[in-house]
Amino acid sequence: MELKWIEDFLSLAETRSFSRSAESRAVTQSAFSRRIRSLEVWLGTALLDRSTYPITLTADGRQFLETAEEVVRLLTLSRADFRARSDGAGLPVVTITALHSLCLSFLPRWLGRIRDALGPVASRVLPDNFNICVQALVEGGYDLLLTYHHPGIPIPLDPERYPCRIVGRDSLAAVASPRGLVPDARGRLPLLQYSRGSFLGRLAGIAQSAEDAPATYPVHTNENSMAEALRSMALGGHGIAWLPRSLVEAEIRAGALRVLGREMPMDIRLYRSAERHRSFLDEVWAVAAEDPPNYSDPE
Repeated sequence: MELKWIEDFLSLAETRSFSRSAESRAVTQSAFSRRIRSLEVWLGTALLDRSTYPITLTADGRQFLETAEEVVRLLTLSRADFRARSDGAGLPVVTITALHSLCLSFLPRWLGRIRDALGPVASRVLPDNFNICVQALVEGGYDLLLTYHHPGIPIPLDPERYPCRIVGRDSLAAVASPRGLVPDARGRLPLLQYSRGSFLGRLAGIAQSAEDAPATYPVHTNENSMAEALRSMALGGHGIAWLPRSLVEAEIRAGALRVLGREMPMDIRLYRSAERHRSFLDEVWAVAAEDPPNYSDPE
């Protein structure tokens, strides 16, 4: 049995809709349904009456609802207590999940801004891909989620349950080594790309579809969303890569990479759960609401 199964059940008991709960839990509806079914199998009883619309809880489901709410409440309190005691030698703690590239280019300076405003702070950070980061926030393991945002790719989080702040601005830039790339017979340049379904891959797809984007053909695909790997390939002269400007600002200024064409603006957003309240977390949130700096600019 997994805690997320119980949290899924609590969401479903609230929404009475598999599709709405799956969206709020940031999983596909089929995966969400399997997890609910796994919980029922583990308990040995049906929790839902699926013959009604909207769905209703069975008598066992109503009884288990009270248990589930108490289990999640106690586990959440215990985890918060253990983490507060084990981190930072008594310092206030903030836990953040963020995209790999933001952990390198943005997070250090942003944490510096928080510490300048609030004093010494202990931090725990989970760098990962977009889907894992969203899941970590939704499942309650982390206070904050740091991610890029572009209007072309909606973030699958209910804005009432997961409010956000714009905490910075960046851009996606097509960069390549100045040593020159050899175009193919149609005048296209080699493209270093992310896997198609990855978050940065979808952002790069929007940027590449612009009319004034450089004409390219795929020559290399990274089967993950780590921009750092494509940066190394671009520095090695293997092709063009769409990378966050903040990640390659130093290389651009040093002349190791050059920008080809227009850049695509992106916001840097910070998300939190409206259900998680700690006085220190509220203070961090208030600082985050201040005018965001542009971290793609050099200091």
